[in-house]
Amino acid sequence: MHDIRLNSILDNDFYKITMQNAVVKLFPSSIVKYEFINRGKHQFPEGFDVALREAVNKMAELKLTKEEKKFMARTCPYIDLPYLDFLEGYHYDPSEVKIHQEGTELSVAVEGLWYRTILWEVPLLALISELHYEMNHMERDSNKVVMNKTLEKANALAKLGVNFAEFGTRRRHSYKVQNLVMEALTQKKDSTFIGSSNVHFAMKYSVKPIGTHAHEWFMFHAAEYGFKMANELALEHWVDVYRGDLGVALSDTYTTDVFFQQFDKKFAKLFDGVRHDSGDPLDFADKTIAHYQKHGINPLFKYIIFSDALNLEKVEEITNYCNGKIGISFGIGTNLTNDVGLKPMNIVMKLIGVQAPNQEWIPTVKLSDEHGKYTGDSKMIELAKEFLRIKN
Repeated sequence: MHDIRLNSILDNDFYKITMQNAVVKLFPSSIVKYEFINRGKHQFPEGFDVALREAVNKMAELKLTKEEKKFMARTCPYIDLPYLDFLEGYHYDPSEVKIHQEGTELSVAVEGLWYRTILWEVPLLALISELHYEMNHMERDSNKVVMNKTLEKANALAKLGVNFAEFGTRRRHSYKVQNLVMEALTQKKDSTFIGSSNVHFAMKYSVKPIGTHAHEWFMFHAAEYGFKMANELALEHWVDVYRGDLGVALSDTYTTDVFFQQFDKKFAKLFDGVRHDSGDPLDFADKTIAHYQKHGINPLFKYIIFSDALNLEKVEEITNYCNGKIGISFGIGTNLTNDVGLKPMNIVMKLIGVQAPNQEWIPTVKLSDEHGKYTGDSKMIELAKEFLRIKN
């Protein structure tokens, strides 16, 4: 028996909550599919599927507490109160999750109404990661070492004078390690630490929950409205729901070049900034600065959140490059929550399909700025490249 479980319904990334609020409002009858992708070709020990199923079944017991609801209402005034009532009544339904193991290979799929299934991705990845280390009996660094490493990073980031947030739930070593990291980050008085993408830890440590939307928001819009309309309608719908709040736009679902063609003056003025999540960060900074200047906007009044596989060296390089050119901040994930002397897992869970009104599945794809690292159905990738005139 492996007693690994989630402790709170808010033990999730904030952008899942913000997207769920928007989906409940705009797409209450859409049905979608997600699939686990084992990028790191990790091998899973015998019985892993059984242990994961146990942990997933326990999630049905999670419920939003009165204190959590009050925290959400107080901290996130842009989230509708009827949605918080909905979340109070929401329960995970484990029957939406299919888990299968063949030898050392694991398959996990989620299917159902989008407004219900949207919350599964991050906790499932966190549980898979934690179970992987426990069931393979892998010894991690001591609590003291984890805390000291985190404090050293916080000191280095404070010296650089850059704001940063903790973004590491999905590939954390364990709940315990993420808790130690948050404890270390919040005990430093002159820190430039500004918050966490994890809503439960943001509440526990009285910091800001940070996040807006993910790739799936744009991928869904492409399946629903076509590739040419995906970025524009995804942004327009976001603005319809949040009226200028939560103003950081994710730019690389169908390449940044395509995104900036549609991120016109209205959106450039309305959104506070953009998030970088793939490709060369310095190239991205140049493109973003040029885009704002083209529209007569001072880049220093806007900012980029960098969130792609960051470590201290990368943060320092980006900071030195962007200084005095554009506002910057950083979302650091695995390097904070899984720097424990073991190899972090390379796992993701992606939206792979949206059901059309005739019950047929429309495959979803993502064409990030990592050349050749496109994900999804190969025919649909070619179609997207043709429609969007992407050459590589």
